[in-house]
Amino acid sequence: MARKMLIDGEVNNPAINEDAQFDFDLFVIGAGSGGVRAARFSANFGAKVGICELPFHPISSEVIGGVGGTCVIRGCVPKKILVYGATFGGEIEDARNYGWELHERVDFNWKKLLQKKTDEIIRLNGIYKRLLSNAGVKLYEGEGKIVGPNEVEVTQLDGTKLSYTAKHILIATGSRAQRPAIPGQELAITSDEALSLEELPRRAVVLGGGYIAVEFASIWRGFGCTVDLFFRKELPLRGFDDEMRAVVARNLEGRGINMHPRTNLKELIKTEDGIKVVTDHGEELFADVVLFATGRAPNTKRLNLEAVGVDLDKTGAVKVDEYSRTNIPSIWAIGDVTNRMNLTPVALMEGTCFAKTVFGGQSSQPDYSNIPCAVFSIPPLSVVGLSEEQALEQASGDILVFTSTFNPMKNTVSGRQEKTVMKLIVDAETDKVLGASMCGSDAPEIMQGIGIALKCGATKAQFDSTVGIHPSTAEEFVTMRSVTRRVTPSGKPKTNL
Repeated sequence: MARKMLIDGEVNNPAINEDAQFDFDLFVIGAGSGGVRAARFSANFGAKVGICELPFHPISSEVIGGVGGTCVIRGCVPKKILVYGATFGGEIEDARNYGWELHERVDFNWKKLLQKKTDEIIRLNGIYKRLLSNAGVKLYEGEGKIVGPNEVEVTQLDGTKLSYTAKHILIATGSRAQRPAIPGQELAITSDEALSLEELPRRAVVLGGGYIAVEFASIWRGFGCTVDLFFRKELPLRGFDDEMRAVVARNLEGRGINMHPRTNLKELIKTEDGIKVVTDHGEELFADVVLFATGRAPNTKRLNLEAVGVDLDKTGAVKVDEYSRTNIPSIWAIGDVTNRMNLTPVALMEGTCFAKTVFGGQSSQPDYSNIPCAVFSIPPLSVVGLSEEQALEQASGDILVFTSTFNPMKNTVSGRQEKTVMKLIVDAETDKVLGASMCGSDAPEIMQGIGIALKCGATKAQFDSTVGIHPSTAEEFVTMRSVTRRVTPSGKPKTNL
């Protein structure tokens, strides 16, 4: 789609009336990470900016708000706090062989952790509001929808409707959890509710094979719950490196999670002994809580986009070009609502590029190459760049696979039987490192640095010439000298290494 970009610091398009008077230069719908970033940076470039977001609590059964968005209110932050809390369970077990004498039973107070989590969300929510205020962005608490190419209507909690015009409108409404249509689905919860359960369940069933499913299974098991994880494929975490997926599955099982591959749920039934879960194999078990972690959908249903003429794809995601612009010249979209790469730091990047492009005089496209990410299972998985499967799909020549599987030094004393696994994918011809993966303690912290190396185009020789920090797990990434296998684009390993 042809675009006329950047004249005198703003995107120029004849469809936008340059002489019209608007209430705002930019109005943002959705004050999550991406929306707040775009609003602040646009304001810093001199734009007059308004933004709307619902307050914490829902105004209907389908709408949940909060400045900070999914990540801060009901996603990354509260989830990571629960992961930290759950990790201590294993740490306490491991501490015994390090000389810590635990003579009495160790109790866990779920309500205390829940309150600490809530306190942190409230603190961050306040910080996000102050960031907007300090940048001069006007915040409106209410539900926004687009009623024209340059007009937004905000419905406040009391039903009052306010209308604002803007030269540019940015959609940053994120995504929402989906529920599979099975009998008894109303008995299950999503990740939204899972972060605020009043009581810690004794028995938990998790449906899904993605990162949310794996993370909540790890959290509940870490707190001592009985956990059954059901997923459709042979391994969880579809889309990640197959070898690393197998490592995660082994670790989950080793931590005591009951794995049910190639299994779906058929029906949920309320009983006196909890929720009876019936699988498509005819198995039955009982749970105190059933979590549906079966994906998320772009949050576009209530935005009135079809009436305005904004193009959506079959999932309901907003279609955008390489600059995050929709088919309507004055309307833009970033973050999960576009269903490009659904990660909070990616939404931040897209928000930054939007502000630079539209108000900063700098034509900026988001760069989706070599973006590190992590699955906060216990222990975590973290990756950057290409998986082995992706590398083979894209390669014109052979790739070299380097792997290292070892018992971390910490485990040799604690006695925990859990291997750390690292992997590097290298282009055989250029020696360029194409991808890296790690499953083990501190993997996300280590992978952030590896991500910088890949962004700089590092070669395997440069990895090898880097001096390691000893003793550390991270040093293994610069000491993997021997090729595990050489693989052709056809996918068949070569024997002559």
